[in-house]
Amino acid sequence: MSVRVLRAADRTPVPWKNGGGLTREVAAAPDGADGFDWRVSLADVTADGPFSVFPGIDRTLTVVEGPGMDLVVGGEHHIVDEPLWPHDFPGDRPTDGFLLGGPVVNLNVMYRRGRTRAETAVVCGTVRLMAPPGGAVLALSLDDGAVLDGTGTRTGATDARPDGTELRLDRYDAVLAEGASPGVLRTMGQAVVVTFSDV
Repeated sequence: MSVRVLRAADRTPVPWKNGGGLTREVAAAPDGADGFDWRVSLADVTADGPFSVFPGIDRTLTVVEGPGMDLVVGGEHHIVDEPLWPHDFPGDRPTDGFLLGGPVVNLNVMYRRGRTRAETAVVCGTVRLMAPPGGAVLALSLDDGAVLDGTGTRTGATDARPDGTELRLDRYDAVLAEGASPGVLRTMGQAVVVTFSDV
């Protein structure tokens, strides 16, 4: 089993593929590959404009801060104005985003069609994280004070020991696990959990 703790403070903002905004990568697989199987990032959107086009990629967008967006995907309007509501759309169709009342922060999940499947859920309270066989699970805390219970994982560690210790996750910190359950996540509010599996 592999478990990694991904601290928000360690992320460096980089320009979008089309230069229209900034994004902070949370995790991707394979690491450092342009041809990723999946990628999770947080994007700061401060103005209306086009989204980058990603051929062969499906996307799930979740507004985690701000009033929401009008996504125009292939000419069709999708009003994403309910906070913390994952919205799926194809990443290879021309897409424009229009702010509904001010800047937003979006959690973006991208995954390669025909190779990877991703399921995104917003959870409250306590949840046991489970990676599917051959897949991965990523949990990103939306509030300070979440606790990952029972892993014995240290920041930056790649191996987990079930010694009953706790690990604190603050806002936008994440944990990524492959191969088994990294433990029970106890949130003070909410978290986004993304499960990746092979098609």
